[in-house]
Amino acid sequence: MLKYFYIFYLSGSLIVLDAALNNLWVIIAALFVFIMTMAVGFLEVGEFGVKFDRALLKTLIITCSAIFFMAFLGFNDAFAPTISGIIGNPVYNGIFLGGFNPNVAGILGGVWWSMTSTYFGTGLTTTTYFLFETAFAAVTLALVGLVVLRKMRMSAFFLYSIAYFLLIWAIPAAWIWNPTGWLARMGMVDFAGGLVVHGAAGAAGLGIMLRIWQEEKKKGMKTSPQVSINANSGWLTLGLLLLWVGWFGFNPGSVLQFNSEALVVVITTFLAAAAACGSTLVFTKFMLKRSPTLIDGVNGVLMGLIVITPVAGFVGIASAAILGLLGGPIFVWGESFFPKFKWFTDPAGLLAGHTVGGIFGVLMIAVFAQKAFAAGSGFPSLPNGLLFGGGMAALRQMGVEILGVVVCMLAVFVLSYLTCYAIAKLMGGSITRKEYKAAE
Repeated sequence: MLKYFYIFYLSGSLIVLDAALNNLWVIIAALFVFIMTMAVGFLEVGEFGVKFDRALLKTLIITCSAIFFMAFLGFNDAFAPTISGIIGNPVYNGIFLGGFNPNVAGILGGVWWSMTSTYFGTGLTTTTYFLFETAFAAVTLALVGLVVLRKMRMSAFFLYSIAYFLLIWAIPAAWIWNPTGWLARMGMVDFAGGLVVHGAAGAAGLGIMLRIWQEEKKKGMKTSPQVSINANSGWLTLGLLLLWVGWFGFNPGSVLQFNSEALVVVITTFLAAAAACGSTLVFTKFMLKRSPTLIDGVNGVLMGLIVITPVAGFVGIASAAILGLLGGPIFVWGESFFPKFKWFTDPAGLLAGHTVGGIFGVLMIAVFAQKAFAAGSGFPSLPNGLLFGGGMAALRQMGVEILGVVVCMLAVFVLSYLTCYAIAKLMGGSITRKEYKAAE
C-alpha cells in the first residue's frame, strides 16, 4: 500500500512541476512577444525615417492600452467560455480578471478553464495566459498601426485601440483560439496567428484605409498620398532583429507548454525565416529585375516568419524549409500587386506581407500538417495534410480553413471600418490629421 501511495504522490508532484514549468515557459514567451510590439515601432523608424517621439508614443499607447483594456474585459471577450460560440462571456470572472476577489480560479491557485485537462491540459494560470494573449493582441494592433503612419490623429488611434481590444481582436480569437468558439468546434486551427494576428491585422488596416480614403476624397484628392521610404539601415536592422528574437516567444510559446514539440517549433520558425530571406532576394532580382536591397532582405525574413506562424506547430522541419522558400515569390508578387491600388497607402507591406502571408500559411495547414507534430502542440485530432495522405479529411480541413478566413476577414474589416466611422463622427467628421503631408 505504501508503495502505491508513493507512486501516486510522485506522479502528483510531477504534474505540479510540469504545470510550474509550463507557466514559467509561457511567461518568458509573453515577454518576448511584448518585445515585438516595440520592434514594430523601431521598424517604422527605420523604414520611414519618422520622428522618434511619434512612432514610439504610438507603441507606448498600444502596449498600455492592450494591458488595461484586455484586463478590463477584452480577455474575457476572447477567452472566457463563449456565448453560443460567438463571444466570450464578458463577466465570466468579472472586470480586471476578477477585481478584488482573491478566490477567482487561477489568480492565487488553480488554472484557467481552457488550460485544464478537459481542453489543452497545460495547467496555465489565469495570469499567465492573460499576459501571453495580451502580448499577442498588442503586437496585432502594432501591425495595424503601420497603415496609420502620420495620417491618423493620435487621439483617434487611442479611441480605436479601445474598441480593438474589447471587440475587434476578440472576435477571431474567440472563434478560433477559444475551444468553445464556433470555428474551433468545426475543427479550424491557426497555430500562432496566421489569421488571428496577421490576416486580421490586414483586414483591420483595410478598414482604416477605407475611412481615410473617404476623407481624402472629400479634400479633393484623386489618389491617396503615398508615404515615401526613407530607410535608416541601423534602425531597420535593429527592428528586424528584435522581431526575429521576439518570434521565439510568438511561435514556440504557442505550444502553451514546455515539451519537445516546443523545441521543434523553434527550428521550424527560424528555418522558414532564413529560407524566405534568401528566396526573396533571389526572386526580387529575377521577377522585379532590380538589385535587392536591405529592405528586401528584411521583408524576406518577416515573410518567412509570417508564413510559418499558422503551421509551425503542425509541420516538420523540411516542410518549414519548403514553406519559407515559397514565401519569397509570394511576397514579391504581393509587393508588385498591391501598389496598383491608388486609393490607399501601404508602404510597410501590411497587405503584401502580413495578410497574404498569413492567409497562405493558414491554407497550407491542410497541405503540410502531420499528426505527430500536431499532437505535441495540443491538436491530436488534426488530420494529416494532403502531402501526407490526409485524403478527404485534409480536403475537409481545407474547406474549414477557407471558411474561417472568409468570415474572420469580413467581420474584422466591417468592425474596423464602423469603428473608424463612429470615431470620425465623434471627432467632428475626421480621423485624419489636418497637417499631414505625404513625404513628412
